[in-house]
Amino acid sequence: MKRDLIVTCEHGGFRVPAAYRSLFRGRGAVLSSHRGWDPGALELARRFRAPLLFSTTTRLLVELNRSPGHPRLFSEFTRDLDAAAKTRLIARHYLPYRAAVESAVRARRSVLHLSSHSFTPVLDGEVRRMDVGLLYDPARRGEAAFCARWRAALLRLRPDLVVARNAPYRGTADGLVTHLRRTFGESRYLGIELEVNQKRMGGAGGPWRALQRDLVASFRTAAG
Repeated sequence: MKRDLIVTCEHGGFRVPAAYRSLFRGRGAVLSSHRGWDPGALELARRFRAPLLFSTTTRLLVELNRSPGHPRLFSEFTRDLDAAAKTRLIARHYLPYRAAVESAVRARRSVLHLSSHSFTPVLDGEVRRMDVGLLYDPARRGEAAFCARWRAALLRLRPDLVVARNAPYRGTADGLVTHLRRTFGESRYLGIELEVNQKRMGGAGGPWRALQRDLVASFRTAAG
């Protein structure tokens, strides 16, 4: 069965809404680092030319890719807000995005959801050697099969790449895609998270554009 593609990007920028700028005064370096957003993820998401939902608000305000109650839902800049302020923050900047994505799935009979992310090459002293990560739930055969096809198609185009499955993160870790899997059955929803190593982005030059082109082309091949 042919599925409708929707693409999301939860960490597309590091904008701080005016009401919260005092919390981040003097912290521009942190905001513009990998902690504040996923560089390149929104640019890549747009290349798929599919219905796209995205946020350009910094993840350090509230983490759209975490569930309510998760210890990393709020960062060190917002975790000490009082309960009322946190409730307002969730109502204005978290729930509308999550509801919009869920509504996009409900509006379609069958969905393939691609969530676009990027990752820092080194985290807490650990060097991440993969170039691309395809994250999925191994218990969902459709997701596993799709990622196997996508990986094979990408490696045919780019044998120079290290393409990992369920790395640098587990595909079943807490996140938006995991939430949607719990909400919708596999016949209705397949969710894949794409992670690209930021070392492969290299600014606006040719290699990054070529990688975007190959990621999209191999995705189309896998999707049939």
